[in-house]
Amino acid sequence: MTGSQHEVLIVRYGARTTTRSDVFLNYHAYGEPDGPMEMDYFFWVIRGDAGPVVVDTGFSRDAGRARGRTMLIDPREALAELGIERADAPQVIITHAHYDHIGNLSHFNESPVVVARAEAEFWAGPHARHALFRHAVEESELQALADVIGEGRAVLFEDHYEVAPGIQVLRVGGHTPGQSVVVVQTAAGPVVLASDAVHYYEEMQRDMPFSSVASLVDMYAAFAELKAMLSDGRAAQVVSGHDPSTLDRYPQVPGPAGAKMAVIGRQA
Repeated sequence: MTGSQHEVLIVRYGARTTTRSDVFLNYHAYGEPDGPMEMDYFFWVIRGDAGPVVVDTGFSRDAGRARGRTMLIDPREALAELGIERADAPQVIITHAHYDHIGNLSHFNESPVVVARAEAEFWAGPHARHALFRHAVEESELQALADVIGEGRAVLFEDHYEVAPGIQVLRVGGHTPGQSVVVVQTAAGPVVLASDAVHYYEEMQRDMPFSSVASLVDMYAAFAELKAMLSDGRAAQVVSGHDPSTLDRYPQVPGPAGAKMAVIGRQA
């Protein structure tokens, strides 16, 4: 890693109400009462010398509506309000290919896209057809990812990739075969955008895997690695993928209409 520093914007664009037994895998094993849980939906923007980098593209209106999700603002509109236009072809990082992370990928039809090779190959392979995997994706969105690869716009990395000085993507697996996290150097220290490697902080703190998982062993290993990064200084903060407490942990700033937004490492 170099000394380059960036700021991270956390943009909340959607929400839903669910239950603990729906969120945590085999929840009955913990012997705890069920109860409601809120779930937020975020995408992230990294700003710095490399220009804006978009981390995931949220769910589409159609996919969100079909699943009963509340869209607070269309991610495409939110990005435009943040001054990030498709015509500028910003770099896009895809942490994994679920509907709520690549839903608007086709909007960025000229952007270079960074995604783990294991992720791309899994969704193009034979096991992706099974219902317990397929329910979390949209065919048209997987086709958009395949088009990116076919057009030569994809950077397919193995285990880690430096997107720009101070921005690195690490594949951890678990939730999906290519589930990745993004490590960003900021004025507040190294920030890990965990995406769905950590849906809720409770997952990592209590080793309670999420209900949707490709490899349970890899998910536990990802928790352990992220905790080790916090312990040894490779990470100062881990930002969850869906926890409603996320925005409360950081300075909130005015965001796009309908969205809530927080910032880490704000630059002058």
